[in-house]
Amino acid sequence: MSLKKELVTLLDNLASILEFKGDNPFKINAYRNGANIIRAIDDDLESIIKSGEIKNVKGLGKGLLQIINEYYEKGFSSEYNAVTSEVPVGILDLLKINGLGAKKIKTLYTELGINNLEDLESACLDGQIASVKGFGEKTQESILKEIERININRNLILQNIAQKRSAEITDKLNKISSSIRIEITGENRRANEVISKLEFLILISDKSLFEKELKESFEIKDTFEISKRIPTLPNFSSDASGGFELNEYSDFPVIVYYTTSKSEFEILLFHTTGSEEFIKTLIKEDDIKGETDENSFIGSTVGFIIPEMREVNYFEAPAELRNNSRLSIKDFKGLLHFHSNYSDGQNTIMEMSKSAEALGFEFAVICDHSKAAFYANGLNEERVLKQKEEIQSLRKSLGIKLFHGIECDILKDGQLDYSEDFLKNFEFIVASVHSSFKMTEDEMTKRIITAIENPNTDLLGHPTGRLLLSRSAYNVYMQKVIDACASNNVALEINANPFRLDLDWRLIYYAREKGCIFSINPDAHSTEGIKDIVYGIRTARKGGLQPEEVINCYEINDFRKFLKRKISRKV
Repeated sequence: MSLKKELVTLLDNLASILEFKGDNPFKINAYRNGANIIRAIDDDLESIIKSGEIKNVKGLGKGLLQIINEYYEKGFSSEYNAVTSEVPVGILDLLKINGLGAKKIKTLYTELGINNLEDLESACLDGQIASVKGFGEKTQESILKEIERININRNLILQNIAQKRSAEITDKLNKISSSIRIEITGENRRANEVISKLEFLILISDKSLFEKELKESFEIKDTFEISKRIPTLPNFSSDASGGFELNEYSDFPVIVYYTTSKSEFEILLFHTTGSEEFIKTLIKEDDIKGETDENSFIGSTVGFIIPEMREVNYFEAPAELRNNSRLSIKDFKGLLHFHSNYSDGQNTIMEMSKSAEALGFEFAVICDHSKAAFYANGLNEERVLKQKEEIQSLRKSLGIKLFHGIECDILKDGQLDYSEDFLKNFEFIVASVHSSFKMTEDEMTKRIITAIENPNTDLLGHPTGRLLLSRSAYNVYMQKVIDACASNNVALEINANPFRLDLDWRLIYYAREKGCIFSINPDAHSTEGIKDIVYGIRTARKGGLQPEEVINCYEINDFRKFLKRKISRKV
């Protein structure tokens, strides 16, 4: 999570807790306004705080500045800690439930004594919530779904956090003198969208020395036998191998497997990578006898399979779609769907374009928010035309080819957020849902398909609307949506933002079977956010995507042909 998001969350939570307590409304509004002010800052927030310029930001008083500076310098807020200590611990969990604000939580606390998720779930199951004034059956059902989501996600982390933590742990492991080779394994190696534990495999020179060094470095007490964790290893020698769970080091499960045997290291890498269902299916179908991760597949009929695709879904896909994905960042020519400070981005069009060029992209499509996205400073018609003029001017000085696009809101009736005539101003249109999430499945499906059938639509943005570990996908019949994209030659987005990774990789095989084309985009709101594209590529590889199926990988002339496939455009 970025510093901006952390501070916004901190201030929003402070306001909600004070609202729950029935505190001074002016103080509550001050925190809410502070969160909105931080949210709206387009420049590099860290630089503004570090330089002291934050004190010049209008609307941030002395109290708010103290909280912001303390959090930046120390990573915590004394005010937040003091306020949260005055309410039951479980209230913070209740605030995570979408649609259940501080006032409703206070009502449940006052009338039913509910102060944690467990009590709330029990009251829902007993039908007590539905009987409380202002709630009802529908709200009760919605709360139960939210609790289920929270419980499922309670001990999971996103890919970007997993990568950051893995890098920190790998750095510490590299400093251990007895370490020879270190590999990240498990879910992280398979590029799962969310990770339940971080796993590492290490080839070591001396078992006793390694155990001593590891325990000292990570302050470890608890140990486990690797043979108990992985019972199916052929020719396994428990004397040469072992493992530790780094309970004292991390608040998140971290497991280190080790072995002194080079040959055992390779087969351990195969088995610890998983998935367990994949390996069981593979072994059931074939006689696996290999001695390395790669030649573990020698005895199989499928051949070597890249780690990302080692899921049981692989065996359910048509044979012609099972080829290992060849997709890599080197194949990418175009950066599509990113934002500038015209809407809710942090950087100018020039800065975003130059960053894209520096990263090796040959063309880019700026796609700011449309006017309905007022919360994201969406562009009305006048500002669109102003942006169009700036892009035309910038083209003369940029080495990268720049296209003018828009992320156009799909309105409730499926129409796009500008008139048909005005849509002709854009060279590329991403159609996305950003509102009215609680429609029925039939309504939402019809809404999205209507937008797909609009001849101006080039790409369906983040198709299911999910926010990993935060918001479930909206009710939509994705198979019908995918069929519509295939029929109307509209690309499906794999949104690379680690909070989204949407389209879900499990749907990629179906979409490929239907002949869909794809676009992998970071949905970047800053120059740093462009690098998130790697998470989208990892997700795409899980579904076996090839470069020729991704419009970002098109040569620029082929991309121009794509833009003109349905309507006449000057590009």
